[in-house]
Amino acid sequence: MASFRVKGGLKLKGEITPQGAKNEALQILCAVLLTAQKVTIHKIPNIRDVNKLIELLGEMGVRVEKLGPESYSFQADAIKLDYLETKDFLIKASSLRGSVMILGPLLARFGTGRLSKPGGDKIGRRRMDTHFTGFQKLGAEFHYDKKKEIYHIDGKNLKGAYMLLDEASVTGTANILMAAVMAEGKTTIYNAACEPYLQQLCDMLNRMGAKITGVGSNLLHVEGVKELKGTDHTLLPDMIEIGSFIGMAAMTQSEITIKDAQIHRLGIIPETFKRMGIKMEFRGDDIFIPAQKHYEIETFIDGSILTIADAIWPGFTPDLLSIVLVTATQAKGTVLVHQKMFESRLFFVDKLIDMGAQIILCDPHRATVIGLDRKYPLRGIRMTSPDIRAGVSLLIAAMSAEGTSVIDNIEQIDRGYQYIDQRLNALGADIVRVD
Repeated sequence: MASFRVKGGLKLKGEITPQGAKNEALQILCAVLLTAQKVTIHKIPNIRDVNKLIELLGEMGVRVEKLGPESYSFQADAIKLDYLETKDFLIKASSLRGSVMILGPLLARFGTGRLSKPGGDKIGRRRMDTHFTGFQKLGAEFHYDKKKEIYHIDGKNLKGAYMLLDEASVTGTANILMAAVMAEGKTTIYNAACEPYLQQLCDMLNRMGAKITGVGSNLLHVEGVKELKGTDHTLLPDMIEIGSFIGMAAMTQSEITIKDAQIHRLGIIPETFKRMGIKMEFRGDDIFIPAQKHYEIETFIDGSILTIADAIWPGFTPDLLSIVLVTATQAKGTVLVHQKMFESRLFFVDKLIDMGAQIILCDPHRATVIGLDRKYPLRGIRMTSPDIRAGVSLLIAAMSAEGTSVIDNIEQIDRGYQYIDQRLNALGADIVRVD
């Protein structure tokens, strides 16, 4: 198990370019199964979860060619459906939550799918009901082998249907959408997710020959087509990395420019960090964050304590709540962080408390952070990364702390952030990877 040894208290300076979006990559990669023609994808991040999905696609028979550091071509003209019956497939698919999105394309093009219970972060339960209810509405029949934890799905005669999703699940919407693009007739998906990554998927599918309207809204209409063709696609910059870099700059009193951020696709992320007192300037598509010794959290208009909560898009993404929480520890003022969408994502605050942060964990979903305006700096400790986002939050805390910290289980961080130690060291950080 690898670790990071982090020397804290260093100020960073320079430019950093966010990687391609992990959450978009997982959807887009699954979509290559929808056509026998070549699909070329650019800005693919070199991270564990994405690499494991590319490996899985290769095992399924997709011809994968690396064209450059961030560019690949994929051609799914010889898919081995019998591989879906192997133990190797079930093991590899179950280790990666994003693998669930291969089901939609497999049902659309081949009429069959098989998947074991997906893995992923240990951040509480994440139901699969939305995916399967949507497939059922399209006419698929599925069976769950409780003993083996394997899903068997028969989708030989998919037909368009109206559906109102029980939750605006991003992966659920993507999965249903990919199944519907080649179903017979018209499909209407209401309460659909409308994140920029989902919009990117819709735009890609339309370039491939799909007929999707309502893109960017929560009401999607899909006219089924018989087949799709190849295309080129470029991923958006990762908004979670961008938010992480904003919080990191504030915590470490650093002057940083985030390059090519595609600001118009970030929603309320910049505004949320501004409400925490963090200054930033938009310079074209770059975000310039000046070094700040102090930043003060706003209150609501009536003077009450600010609450920052996650919500479905265009609300604030749950993936950045841990960054908000750690950033608030060195601010002036108090904020209530409310994690509504997942159960266990606040269970890393004990490490921050051990570092000297003033945090009250109210319950599994809420934490009150009392920022003392850097009067009591965090101190370096040894800690373990529980999941991707908490891991980067702890890394940011360690970079701002006095002394040296050791973060174990950094494989979790590697699942979501490419070369993070090398990229931050280039700005002046002191992060050493220890095996």
